[in-house]
Amino acid sequence: MTACPCDSSRRYAQCCGPLHGGTPAPSAEALMRSRYSAYARGDAAYVLETWHASTRPATLALDARTRWLGLDVRRHEVSDADAAQVEFVARYRDGGAPAVRLHELSRFVREDGRWWYVDGDFPSAHTDRQGKGAG
Repeated sequence: MTACPCDSSRRYAQCCGPLHGGTPAPSAEALMRSRYSAYARGDAAYVLETWHASTRPATLALDARTRWLGLDVRRHEVSDADAAQVEFVARYRDGGAPAVRLHELSRFVREDGRWWYVDGDFPSAHTDRQGKGAG
């Protein structure tokens, strides 16, 4: 059984796997989780494919030395039928460096029945080194 990167209690084949295979995400939170899993699996194409065209970068290079360590979804708020926000904290480590916490409040829109990542704000002014007063 291969655990899903977004939630170790679920199998990848029943969690993010179908979304990576082309099934539309049923919610903004599901899309955010699938994007985290894509980062963890090194799938830059999926990350770009799920980024809204108005904010999508032309290219995305993922560093193979980055190890994604965990995801904590703090809040999923639906603003209306076609807009939502997801607040999360993702932990990762670059090479042998100390672990880092990435705290983001992401914005999503639904167009033609499909959810898209638009952009995000970072509630903390910087990412915090784990264990260094991160809150």
